[in-house]
Amino acid sequence: MTRIAAAAAHFGRDLEFDLARIAKLIDDARKEGAGLLVLPDAALGGYLADLRHPDPDALPPALKPDDPLIAEVARLAAEMVVCVGYCEDGGGERYNAAVCVSGDGVLGRHRKVHLPAGETAAYTPGDRFDAFDTPVGRIGMLIDYDKTFPESARSLALDGAEILACLSAWPTSITNRAPRMAQDRQAKLFDLYDQARAAENQVVLASSNQTGAMGGMRFLGQAKVVGPGGDILARTWAKAGLAVAEVDIAAEIERARRVLRHLDERRPATYRDHREAAP
Repeated sequence: MTRIAAAAAHFGRDLEFDLARIAKLIDDARKEGAGLLVLPDAALGGYLADLRHPDPDALPPALKPDDPLIAEVARLAAEMVVCVGYCEDGGGERYNAAVCVSGDGVLGRHRKVHLPAGETAAYTPGDRFDAFDTPVGRIGMLIDYDKTFPESARSLALDGAEILACLSAWPTSITNRAPRMAQDRQAKLFDLYDQARAAENQVVLASSNQTGAMGGMRFLGQAKVVGPGGDILARTWAKAGLAVAEVDIAAEIERARRVLRHLDERRPATYRDHREAAP
């Protein structure tokens, strides 16, 4: 059995503050017996303050892949596996990135592939989805908008991912904000995508998110752990905190796939991108 924790918490531009909050969340997850902790996107440095027109002079601090802050998160993680989001300095290009670490060092990395319109002014898109082995199982990471696209999670599942770590800084609707967060269109979609990506691939999914506000952005929270049948096993709703669930990962995946094995029953030869269709 593995205890999985997904965090809902606020992070900003103050890296010292962010690291202290990460240390507290790691400590809280450890007290809960968690083997895996998924922290939000942009936990080191905060997210954009304006998604439509990002201020080029107020972007998150860009960290090198070997930045000492990432090494410190690995040290804090120790025996745990921790996924954390940050802005990566790619040498002339910036990426919305995530890294998965333990006390042994870096276990895996991901650069956000799907960028919504405003983000293209701040980041360069990544170009791949790769799963990787960890002490708690084979993990694949998605960042924010990545999980809107079924192909993202499916690519990771086909690469053997048993757990999808979805790191988000997901806001309420920018164009049509509801008076109550629970009624917001994006709040409903956030849950829908989490449950669909888990169920269609029959894997465990841990979804973290930011809370609070930055500039004009108001973040949803709604961290959760979802089982391979699409059922929500634990959640935080809109408040900050940890969603923690104990899961026998291999047994739950096997139970979900006992009769219907979605990955095996695909028919790739019948699928095509419309751009490949004859005129």
